[in-house]
Amino acid sequence: MTRKPTGDLRRGWTTGACATAAVKAGLMALWGTGFPREVGITLPRGEMPVFPLAHQELGDGWAEVGITKDAGDDPDVTHGALIVARVTASADGVVFKAGEGVGIVTKAGLPIGVGEPAINPVPREMMCGVVAEMAAVYGVSGDIEITVSVPGGAEIALKTWNPRLGIKGGLSILGTTGVVRPFSCAAWIASIHRGVDVARAGGQDHVAGCTGSTSERVVQEMFGLPEHAMLDMGDFAGGLLKYLRKHPVPRITIGGGIGKITKLALGAVDLHSSRSQVDFVALNGVAERLGLADVSGANTALEAIEIAGVELAQEIAAMAKAAVLAQLRGAEVAVDIVVIDRAGNVLGQAD
Repeated sequence: MTRKPTGDLRRGWTTGACATAAVKAGLMALWGTGFPREVGITLPRGEMPVFPLAHQELGDGWAEVGITKDAGDDPDVTHGALIVARVTASADGVVFKAGEGVGIVTKAGLPIGVGEPAINPVPREMMCGVVAEMAAVYGVSGDIEITVSVPGGAEIALKTWNPRLGIKGGLSILGTTGVVRPFSCAAWIASIHRGVDVARAGGQDHVAGCTGSTSERVVQEMFGLPEHAMLDMGDFAGGLLKYLRKHPVPRITIGGGIGKITKLALGAVDLHSSRSQVDFVALNGVAERLGLADVSGANTALEAIEIAGVELAQEIAAMAKAAVLAQLRGAEVAVDIVVIDRAGNVLGQAD
């Protein structure tokens, strides 16, 4: 049953943050004097959470630690799961392995290559960071094999989009900031409304709604926008545009990754992965109309762009602009669209 929190929503920590904490505690036991009772790490944006150990085991040349995933008040399917990392001496730098309940990538178009454990780039960077940190503390080489496991993860993964994306056998270890932001539709949309109100009250004539932190950074730098112009849209494009219909701002820039902007271009206004997916039949129709390569077999929107070329991304931007204008229903709001890839490179733009 989905948890229904009341009052202020409590944030949580990603599977990537939990795995990183487990790696650090394991290295303290493997290279140091034993397991700590709790372990602290520094996240990409500077937060410094502390995690109690839920499982610990020491063997000949290896150490294993489990951290219980706390998603805060977010209805996350991995809330309460045990995220386990085993660290073992290696001869070749830092090597990642998938243990029980962690998936393997079998299709192209994801940020991790085919055949690799489904441990995303930022969690890998975080774990490599604590390996380097602990190696310096203990004066060792830092060659380590990290095996991440989630007991029961294969069953939990059936409740996610991993099987459709070609991630087989379990969950992905995720997170770009290490923080799980509580997901409350009403609270989030209310915060969007307040952002519009503040911008209007301050005479701000150009605001931006972005789907994530990377697109927000790109759009803010591209247009030189102040912090109060950045509306925390997330997946709630419909909630933002509906409010702007009655409370217009002269100009809105919508920025996002190719997957979410493709969904917007094809008519979705709730961009969350659990409630909308890229329609590859429709996307292939767009490619055919432009005389581009067949993308019906693409696994992700980014892979479709890699197959068909950036002309498809530019058309998606134009279609997204038309979709946004349709949602605004004649409100006096000029619209820009900025489409990016995972690295923050601009793939398409409509202005």
